[in-house]
Amino acid sequence: PVSSEFQSIPGRGAEAVVAGAPALIGNHRLIEERGFCNAAIHTRLDELAASGRTAVVVAKQGQPVGIIALADRPRESGRDTVEMLRRHGVERVVMLTGDNRAAAETLARQLGIDETRAELLPHDKVDVVRDLRTRYGSVAMVGDGVNDAPALAAADVGIAMGVAGTDAALETADIALMADELLKIPYAIRLGRATLRNIKTNVTISL
Repeated sequence: PVSSEFQSIPGRGAEAVVAGAPALIGNHRLIEERGFCNAAIHTRLDELAASGRTAVVVAKQGQPVGIIALADRPRESGRDTVEMLRRHGVERVVMLTGDNRAAAETLARQLGIDETRAELLPHDKVDVVRDLRTRYGSVAMVGDGVNDAPALAAADVGIAMGVAGTDAALETADIALMADELLKIPYAIRLGRATLRNIKTNVTISL
């Protein structure tokens, strides 16, 4: 069907006019805000969340018409990337996500991530980054979506995944990786340290 008037709702979902009728897709928070949620939907969403999946509701003309259950599949290089970051001296790896807590914690266990912050809106991610800076000092944030852009700006170093990254993420980040390969993240750290060593050496020789 032909769609028009598409509008993204950061941290919640999206809406548009589809085949001449208003349509919406979004998370539990959004449908509660719009008054679409009922007891049956609420129960089903809780069941899906408990099973480690993130559910979104599809509504048309103000009425729910379906639920889509989503589950993230970790990339094969995900755990290797986390382990390599630790070998490079990264003190703590934290996952920030808008997904429900059960789904996020399931993924975090598979990847060996230290800490998970779930069910976050864009401004919540900024608050978490600021909290992490207070606790640990310098913070690097990796992201690719419009919901990540404010947190990328709040971090000491923002790293955007280049190919999959939205314009907002790419414009905000300090570094844009031209390949969506997680192993490029520890490579960027090594490259940055090597560059800094060269700068210090050159300045010392000049002096």
